[in-house]
Amino acid sequence: MVDHLANTEINSQRIATVESCFGASGQPLAIPGRVLLGEGILTKECRKKAKPRIFFLFNDILVYGSIVINRRKYSSQHIIPLDEVTLETLPDTLQMKNRWMIKTAKKSFVVSAASLTERKEWISHLEECIRHLLSKMGQQPPTEHAAPWIPDKATDICMRCTQTKFSTLTRRHHCRKCGFVVCGDCSRQRFLMPRLSPKPLRVCNLCYKQLVAAKKETEEQSKTAHSPLAGYEPSSGDDSDRSDEDRVEQWSAEAEFYTSNTAWSSFHS
Repeated sequence: MVDHLANTEINSQRIATVESCFGASGQPLAIPGRVLLGEGILTKECRKKAKPRIFFLFNDILVYGSIVINRRKYSSQHIIPLDEVTLETLPDTLQMKNRWMIKTAKKSFVVSAASLTERKEWISHLEECIRHLLSKMGQQPPTEHAAPWIPDKATDICMRCTQTKFSTLTRRHHCRKCGFVVCGDCSRQRFLMPRLSPKPLRVCNLCYKQLVAAKKETEEQSKTAHSPLAGYEPSSGDDSDRSDEDRVEQWSAEAEFYTSNTAWSSFHS
């Protein structure tokens, strides 16, 4: 179907209509080979509350935005490359049914369809487009994704200290690493996560410790990898006889050293 529609007038008109609905605030969407496969309204779980959003599925991108006047005017255009997307089906909640998560390295969020059939159709078409695009690009599905933000109304207390109660004066914050709703005292730290933003982002205290530890470990591994003596244990600098005696006790009494028939020169060949 994609190849059949790629260079047709009807496809060009459909894409032009979408561009027109977003107006000057949206980015151009028409490029050679791009096909608009479908569209529909899904409910997106946002920070404050769930809101309807218009979604457009192309063969290489997913576009969504806010509805000002349905089929006439949209705003806040977002474009997600499909090669960065993975999907996860989620169980129903009391508030929302037919849910699934759209995950990327920069942003992950939950949407829901009006019916189970509609959800199956969306997921089926998305997975087909993603599979075809990854095969065409010779890439594997992404393995890392950003944590979705927990909605504000999901908790009245900090999800880390479980002590601070939120109010008009005590604001909610979101950790950019785990997505938890946390208080100010539990999220005073900032950490640079390049895949999310060029600037340091707010993270909770627990995630900050984990991120710092992971960064330190990566730096140490990098130093070891570039060391000319990589793989060797550093000397303690202690040449005392006592240390030698302690080491000898670890070896078997029958062991004979320097009795190999192998010539030393062979180690340098």
